[in-house]
Amino acid sequence: MRLLVLGGTEFVGRAVVEAALGRGWEVTVFHRGSRRPPAGVRSLHGDRTAHDGLAALADGTEWDAVVDTWSAAPRAVQETARLLRGRAGRYAYVSSRSVYEWPSPVGCTEEAALVTGAAADAEATEYAQDKLGGELAAVESFGADGSVLVRAGLILGPYENVGRLPWWLNRIARGGPVLAPGPREMPVQFVDARDLAGWTLGAVERGLSGPYNLVGPPGHTTMGGLLEACRRAAGSDAELRWTEPESILAAGIEPWVQLPVWVPPGHEWAAVHHTDVSRALATGLVCRPVEETVADTWRWLRALDGPVPGRAGVGVDPDVEARVLGVPLGGS
Repeated sequence: MRLLVLGGTEFVGRAVVEAALGRGWEVTVFHRGSRRPPAGVRSLHGDRTAHDGLAALADGTEWDAVVDTWSAAPRAVQETARLLRGRAGRYAYVSSRSVYEWPSPVGCTEEAALVTGAAADAEATEYAQDKLGGELAAVESFGADGSVLVRAGLILGPYENVGRLPWWLNRIARGGPVLAPGPREMPVQFVDARDLAGWTLGAVERGLSGPYNLVGPPGHTTMGGLLEACRRAAGSDAELRWTEPESILAAGIEPWVQLPVWVPPGHEWAAVHHTDVSRALATGLVCRPVEETVADTWRWLRALDGPVPGRAGVGVDPDVEARVLGVPLGGS
């Protein structure tokens, strides 16, 4: 298989490239050149936001499949897909569960209502509309039968560039009392980027098409299972102090962002951990144990030569955490 990956140097794109190389595929990576892709690929440089930024793709080369992880202006997907129409067999676009009308229902399937206001030719607006616009752009050029829409849920694993699992690992590694958001047995639904990559390559190889909710099955782990796995991976003696959601919310702590991954029961975002993934499971999705995802992410973090990638604002302030737990800052 000849694969073109648009991106391919960070997180999901990198996982796709590494998985394809592991299958013995011939891989071309189109990227800006600011980060080095995995060894063994053909590397093309370009900036999809710049005038004539797709020139490196205009030489007539053909591929069996394209995987696109773009998350900004849908127009960039539209222009790329149009350029590659007739030169690639299938277009897989890594989208998001955010394309569903919010709040999406618990048990949301691929048939749920979608957000409004998305367009294939739009500039960047809101994340949900951008992702749905990317889907529309892929279908516009490759048709419903020639495009795969990978509606990813929470993605974790090595090379994560959001900072959710890295924050928990580093916080627990520091030790001491840790604000553990309850309930401990709350289901957590996520997918390892490598499992997402494996399913996506299998999908294009087998000629699948249409939208798929792509995240692990509900209850694949729990909040307690995730944080205990972090403690074991980091070899930490941290004390996980399980705290009722009401106390956390009363302190003004934001679910999902300030306490990554956590969404309290009954919250308007609760569906992020209760998505129907039966279609993906029926077409080959296999999810590794949470312990493997956490341990591999910790090893990657320990080997980093530089700051941990991540977005601003992820994680709770130490002063706020200490206040909720009723301990001195840095105390026990």
